[in-house]
Amino acid sequence: MRIGIGYDVHKLVENRKLIIGGIEIPSEKGLLGHSDADVLVHAIMDSMLGALALGDIGKHFPDTSDEYKDIDSCELLSRVYEIIKNEGYKIGNIDSVVALQEPKIGKYIPDMQTKLAKILEIDTNQISIKATTTEKMGFVGIGEGASAYSVCLLEKI
Repeated sequence: MRIGIGYDVHKLVENRKLIIGGIEIPSEKGLLGHSDADVLVHAIMDSMLGALALGDIGKHFPDTSDEYKDIDSCELLSRVYEIIKNEGYKIGNIDSVVALQEPKIGKYIPDMQTKLAKILEIDTNQISIKATTTEKMGFVGIGEGASAYSVCLLEKI
């Protein structure tokens, strides 16, 4: 078994969709990034890659490449999953946390779990997604951005 941790952060701005866990969430602001800036999916991908010491998403999908401009992060997640399978591993489980002051995303978590579990060929009970605020402290707390953390356990096939 191998374990990896991932972390990501993105700034909240106007005139962008808010995509978290592959789900569009109604909001006046969205996350800024080269891709769709899905902070949760980015953290999950980094935890998967980290478990096998394969670098991070910036190494595999550089933000200097037009190929990844505004790309759906779930497409990138699918590619990372292929890398993991090609290395001879499967996902044991994923545990993740999204820190966002607002909007509240708790009611969207089951949809996120369903979407991500399908991509990763796992059951929804193998992917935990939790949401929290930072009690109005720091850049997340004052509404400037969002962050996400993920831990992934990989098992040899």
